[in-house]
Amino acid sequence: MTEQAVAHEGEPHANGAGARLNRLRAGVLGANDGIVSTAALVVGVAGATAAPGPILTAGVAGLLAGAVSMALGEYVSVSSQRDAERAMLEKERRELAEDPEAELEELTRIYEGKGLSRETAERVAGELTAHDAFAAHADAELHLVPDELTSPWGAAIASFVSFALGALLPLAAILLPPAEVRIPVTFVVVLAALAITGTVGARLGEARKLRAAIRVVVGGAIAMAVTYGIGALLGVAV
Repeated sequence: MTEQAVAHEGEPHANGAGARLNRLRAGVLGANDGIVSTAALVVGVAGATAAPGPILTAGVAGLLAGAVSMALGEYVSVSSQRDAERAMLEKERRELAEDPEAELEELTRIYEGKGLSRETAERVAGELTAHDAFAAHADAELHLVPDELTSPWGAAIASFVSFALGALLPLAAILLPPAEVRIPVTFVVVLAALAITGTVGARLGEARKLRAAIRVVVGGAIAMAVTYGIGALLGVAV
């Protein structure tokens, strides 16, 4: 078997690593959302009142509501994707059962399109089909690994946990310091955390780390400044 064929046959492992990387990236983004949304919420309440009770209540409510919302959204999204992938796999399984010769020819042409000679493509397609025809076609045609489809429950739990962990940071930052310094401390802690999550997210996505960090830091600073201003105005009005 040629080096190209061996590399292609090994792609399920690469696909699995890619799926894990995507989950990790989603976890970082979930934590980032938890930090920003909860920080903006508690800073806004702190702008209206110095009493810790309302700040704690708003922060915990925002943490739970945001985490549940993230988990539900991820569950629905991944479930829809998984249903579509299962439908495609079932169609492929049916086509293999009904016309295996046509499917073998289709697989051969796929490898020809990747640069293999007709003779080599036929040999590669034949060997892969003899080993596991369904897996070979799922990989080559659909770029799917049947046994490695994303779990909706796993994605939902990961989203819930990452958002909640991110939300705990601004909640602790605004409740632990004395009242007279809680706002500046929260700003510093939150912006530092956003710089870290922005850098990590950019590294996972192979993007420019400085640009990504600046983008999330500026966005977080604007969100907190706006909600603090609104909270201060409403607090004075009330």
